[in-house]
Amino acid sequence: MAFSFVPADISIRFLPRKLLFFVFSTMLFLASVGLFLVHGLNYGIDFKGGILIEVKTDGPADIESMRSQLDALGLGDVQLQEFGEPDDVLIRIQKQEGGDDEQQGAVEAVKSTLGDTVVEYRRTEFVGPTVSQELLIDGVTAVLLAMGAILLYIWFRFEWQFGVGAVIALIHDVVATIGAFSLLGLEFNLSTVAAILTIAGYSINDTVVVYDRVRENLRKFKKMPLEELLDNSINQTLSRTVMTSVTTLLALIALFVLGGPVIHDFAFAMIFGVVIGTYSSICLAVPLLVHLSIDRNRSAEEETAESGA
Repeated sequence: MAFSFVPADISIRFLPRKLLFFVFSTMLFLASVGLFLVHGLNYGIDFKGGILIEVKTDGPADIESMRSQLDALGLGDVQLQEFGEPDDVLIRIQKQEGGDDEQQGAVEAVKSTLGDTVVEYRRTEFVGPTVSQELLIDGVTAVLLAMGAILLYIWFRFEWQFGVGAVIALIHDVVATIGAFSLLGLEFNLSTVAAILTIAGYSINDTVVVYDRVRENLRKFKKMPLEELLDNSINQTLSRTVMTSVTTLLALIALFVLGGPVIHDFAFAMIFGVVIGTYSSICLAVPLLVHLSIDRNRSAEEETAESGA
């Protein structure tokens, strides 16, 4: 017997509450934009510039011990992560106030502190403001291109109304995630951009599943009121949507709790994104179709064409 968090015969009326969902999503969107404009983001070394040091340790690296030693130097944001083998460590240090002498002084302080722990310094690089700006622009460009590609995919697979609904929900998810990072002061780096792109893919996958059922029902029930049809479509796919989200969250929560500081912010972004993406697929993307003038005659024509093929 298959286990499910949602009964097979569930019937929740989502569409009568669409105004409540729209108001909540609009407030969340505006609050997130406001937080970003007022507080900005806590950009990581990838976007602010800084020092990269790749080292080889004497045996498997004790990341926590090394982090404690470097934090005591007062160099600001310091990140450590395994880089390939267990004895390879990548150290990232935020840009120090001043010029080249201050950056070199920070490198010397690191070398002095780590002492015999490190047997080889494989590379030391300074990521300047120009490179950081390019990384930021590339990250934003990647997100925008992904959204554009998603819009085209949904447009060709369904109708333009579905594409618009999906992208509105997707923009809502991305902006809400950025707002959460601004509110909590979490570090925003290239890993966060990767998380946002992953969230976009996850969210659109959920949305496409529900949209597929909407399209099937549009062909099958040509005279059913649109709001009732959309409600039925959501309920018919609710079990699959919830089960997918819960199983994904179990893995992400384990990463968040056990993964350590290196992936803490990435795991948080994914957890928040899965929750908000599930909400938007059900409560935003589908209810928006009511106001986007779906061509029900086109769905009937498609069904007739497919039957005659």
